[in-house]
Amino acid sequence: MNKCFDVIALGELLIDFTENGQSEQGNPLMEANPGGAPCNVLAMLQKLDKRTAFVGKVGRDMFGSQLRQAAEGAGICMDFLLEDTHTHTTLAFVKTFPNGDRDFSFYRDPGADMMLRSDELPLDAIRSTRIFHFGTLSMTHPEVRFATRKAVTVAKSAGALISFDPNLRPPLWFSLEEAREQIAWGLSRSDILKIADNELEFMTGEKDFDRGAGKLQQTYPGIKILNVTAGAEGSYCYYGDKRVFVPGFLLGGTIETTGAGDTFCACVLNYALEHRIEKLNEKQLTEMLRFANAAAYLVTTKKGAIRSMPEREQIEAILANN
Repeated sequence: MNKCFDVIALGELLIDFTENGQSEQGNPLMEANPGGAPCNVLAMLQKLDKRTAFVGKVGRDMFGSQLRQAAEGAGICMDFLLEDTHTHTTLAFVKTFPNGDRDFSFYRDPGADMMLRSDELPLDAIRSTRIFHFGTLSMTHPEVRFATRKAVTVAKSAGALISFDPNLRPPLWFSLEEAREQIAWGLSRSDILKIADNELEFMTGEKDFDRGAGKLQQTYPGIKILNVTAGAEGSYCYYGDKRVFVPGFLLGGTIETTGAGDTFCACVLNYALEHRIEKLNEKQLTEMLRFANAAAYLVTTKKGAIRSMPEREQIEAILANN
């Protein structure tokens, strides 16, 4: 069966308000950056000439219009973006620390992205993608959780690879135990996993990456590519009995880390689209991580994500010179 899309992602599309100096009166100025992890992933894939589409919902308001325009400008198919007439677009306010890390405050109780229903899913499109990508922000509440699970099930039944990024945001959950349960469901359906170091510890109780990854591999044997990101330190890939580590690119100029993990995830999915993932060797896994690390570094040198994704040539220049 010919697939119409390389990657379809489902989930949140929101505005990240990031700090951008102070006004003359000393008040903080906030820049309205289009974002949301699933669309960040797709924006990077578009830079790598892949065919992508987004499934989700925004409010029928100025922010929803801004998000549609930004995603379409990035080349993402937005035919399946719905508008909610009663619920506003979700907003996130991002506090950036000196080392580039962030703290989030969400305006999402409710937010339009939570309003997606299973009967609104474009099932034919979901069946026509090579990879289906999702996270857990679309699993925090019952109705959108049911829609997410249905989409994953349909995509997997149609032969798509399932990509999962837990993207744990504790303030959005009623309880951390509920978050753990929903992440476990996502892990059980995953072919390709991107999990951050803190999320690995959250799910396994292990600070040691090797032990934590080993626990996930044992519990969820369906995961073919298991990547652990450790911020500026670098990234790890666990693939069968293989383990590869590639350090991060510490070249200076980091402003903030918004979108870095999503950029990394996109580059891994791009590699999976261009290679047979059943028989990857250590050289290929290293190549995959180096490219993803370089792209993730570049996005930290700009604010925001969707409009900050690097070009392939920029990534290759980093690799050639380092």
